[in-house]
Order: sequence, then structure tokens, then C-alpha cells
Amino acid sequence: MARRNEYLAALIAETGWSQTSAAAAMVRVAAESGVDELLTVKRSHIAMWIAGTQPRGRAGDILRETLSRRLKRPVTLAEIGLNGAAPERVAEFEWGTDTLTALADLGRNSMDHERRRLLAGAAYSVGGLALPNEPWWDEAPERARTRTVGTGHRVGEVEVRAVREMTEFFARRDQRHGGIDGRSALRQYIVDDVARYVGGAFSSEKVRRALYSAAAEAVYVVGWMGFDSSRHESARHHFTLALKLAAEADDAPLAGHVLRAMAHQAMDLRHGRAGLALATASVERKRYVDATPRERALIGIVRARALAVDGQRNKALAAIHQAETDLRQASSGDAEPHRVWFFQEASLAHQTAQALWALGDLDNALRHFRASVRHRRADSFSRTHAVTLGYMGTVEAKQGNIDAACQTWSRALDAMDGVQSGRTRDAAATMRAALSPFRSRGIPGALEVDARARAVLQRVT
Repeated sequence: MARRNEYLAALIAETGWSQTSAAAAMVRVAAESGVDELLTVKRSHIAMWIAGTQPRGRAGDILRETLSRRLKRPVTLAEIGLNGAAPERVAEFEWGTDTLTALADLGRNSMDHERRRLLAGAAYSVGGLALPNEPWWDEAPERARTRTVGTGHRVGEVEVRAVREMTEFFARRDQRHGGIDGRSALRQYIVDDVARYVGGAFSSEKVRRALYSAAAEAVYVVGWMGFDSSRHESARHHFTLALKLAAEADDAPLAGHVLRAMAHQAMDLRHGRAGLALATASVERKRYVDATPRERALIGIVRARALAVDGQRNKALAAIHQAETDLRQASSGDAEPHRVWFFQEASLAHQTAQALWALGDLDNALRHFRASVRHRRADSFSRTHAVTLGYMGTVEAKQGNIDAACQTWSRALDAMDGVQSGRTRDAAATMRAALSPFRSRGIPGALEVDARARAVLQRVT
């Protein structure tokens, strides 16, 4: 007879979820991880596992990550009474793996089919976020300089420009249409062309560093598009590879930029401590001091949010003020990297609002969300505009102003037209959850928004 799993029962009780809610949350994590066999998990499965039946396949890993996000701390298999289950997944990308090998792995088809299938079904985990020690960063540029080059392709400024132009195209497309549309095309370009350039012979050390930086930005954009598509483990994998390329390029600000994105993702997935560690790393080793003012503002405001999530109010407010100062010092005439083209006043206001929201200051969070909406060019930044409006409506709902929330959410749903994004889908799911108590009251505005949000979630993407 199976023995009741008191560990799992206690952790689910700690979440405050019912078994039905736990099952629904688990389905959401399974969906983002591509684990289709778990999309039918229901309350009966949770009850069965609590009763002592061992989860099969990827269920234990997905359940662990689901509970980790709810509790805002890493949860191990042992903590949920599954220490006898299959060992937890080891991160598929190791810092010791050669960069060329990692790039080649992105495109292998036949012999690595099973490995890629497992990666596609892997749940995001903070276990894959551990950074290497200090000597690794010091040695990375020299490792790249002394790497044995392949025969054939000679790499110069032409190839560097080509990679940057392609990356810029997809970065702008992502802002307008979301990360789902176009991600595969950019990834294939990296596999077919960028990997070949990285493994080529360089006309100078300056060109090598420039090409490695350009390659890092291209891989980073694929990661960001994966993050926006809710393919979180794939995104983490690409961010890590981009960070490695940036280190080998000896490009400290770019490394800070990627670490900032990793912190953003970790916080969105409720891994606040991991987010703070990554945000702290983003300002270390000249990553902040060598950056342009605009990039310092971007890195700094995400760190402010991480501090706010961690409850460090005074430090968070100080970081917000510094980010505001940094952005004021930015000028369109600066020799800025193109990767920060999107970070304007609207973006700073959006991130500031999120930090203030984390601090519990809903009034000022709402004020900054409104400023972000007011300053943003919605036609060029459709995805972010929709996400901002979604957050803004949620804050209004939390303040008890459901009519204002519905008006704002209606605008958000308008902005989602033509956007394919996991984050906009998350916003629609949040709308439906917030409106659930009002469905039986017959409020026309609430019913309309609920129906439209449901239609967004039913789209095939």
C-alpha cells in the first residue's frame, strides 16, 4: 500500500492552493515547457500523488518548478517527497563546454534528436542559473583568442555588419509582433551562418571581438524571443550561451545586458533571490561602469526591481533614482550599442512601476504605468504596450476599481491584435483570473473583457 506523501501535502498547503488550482498551475508550466503529456493533469492527479503514487516521466520536475514559483524559493524533489524519483535534470549547457560546440548543438538534427527532445520538455529551473567563478571570466577572452580555427571562411567587417543587421531586424520585429513570430528563423540563421563565422579565421583581434559580440547579441535576441514566447528553459539556454560569447568578446557591458535579461526572466517566474543574484552580477566587473548612460539606466532599473522584490526598499528607491539620472544623461548623439535602442522614457517608467508595485506602492506604480503608456510609440512597441496596459489594469483591479481595470484591459486587448507573445497571453490569463468573481454578476464591461481574454487564450500560436 502506498504511503501518503506528507511532504507534498504540506507544500501544497503552504501555497494556499486547492488541489484544482495546483493542477491548473502545473498545466501552465507544462505548456511552456512543451510537455504535452501533462496538459491533462487535474485535481485527481494531485490527490493521487499526495496519496503516495509516484509521478511518472517529467511530472515530478514540472511539479517542483510549479511549487517553486508559487513559494518564491527553489523547491527540490526531496522536499516534495520524491527523492526516490529520477534525479533532477542537470543543466544541458555547462560553462566548460566549448562555445563552438554549443553553437553547433543548436542545429544538430539526427544524432542529437533525443537530446533536443528532452531539452524542449525541460522545465526552467534556478539550478541552471549558477554563474562561473571569477577566474573563468578572466580567462574567457584568451580561450577564444587561442581557439583553433577551422579552415575556409575568412571573417571581416562585412560579416560583422551582416550579423548586426539581421539581429536588428528581428529585435525590431519582436517589439512589434512578439517573440513567437520569427524566433525559429533567427535561430536558423545563427545555426547556418553565425556559427560558421565564429569558427572562422579573423582578419584581426578587433574583428574577432566584434564578431563575438555580434554573435552574442544575435543569440541573446533568440533568448529574449524565447522568454517572450514562454519557452523559458530554451530562453535560459540561449541567454547562457550569449553570456559566454560576450565574455569571450571581453564585452563587459554586453555581459551586463544579458545578465539583466536573465534577472528579468527569473523575477517574472517568481525566483526573486535568483533574480537579485543575477541583477547584482549585471553591475559587477565593469559591466555597469563601462556601459553607456542608456544601458546603465536599463541595467540599473532591473536591479532596482530585484531589490524591491527582495524587500530592500531604500536600496530599491536609490537604484530607481540612479536609473533616472543615467537616462537623463543619455543622448541620441552617444556612440550607443544598438541593443539599447528601445530603452526610452516609456521603458524606464514601465520598469519603475514594476519595482514600486513590488514594494506595495500601488498609487505610484499606477502613475508610472500611465506615464509609460503615454510616452510609448504604440505602433513600434505593440507587444510591450499591451503588456504595460495589462499590468496597469491589474493594479487598478487590486485597488478595487474594476471599471477602470476593464477599460484598461480592453485597450490592452486591442493592442494584442497581431501580436504573438506568451507574455500577452499571460496578461489575458491574469485578466480572467481577476474577473472570475464578477462573472456571475452580469457586469457588461467585465463580461466583455472576460470573453475577449478567453478568445486570446484560445488562439493557436
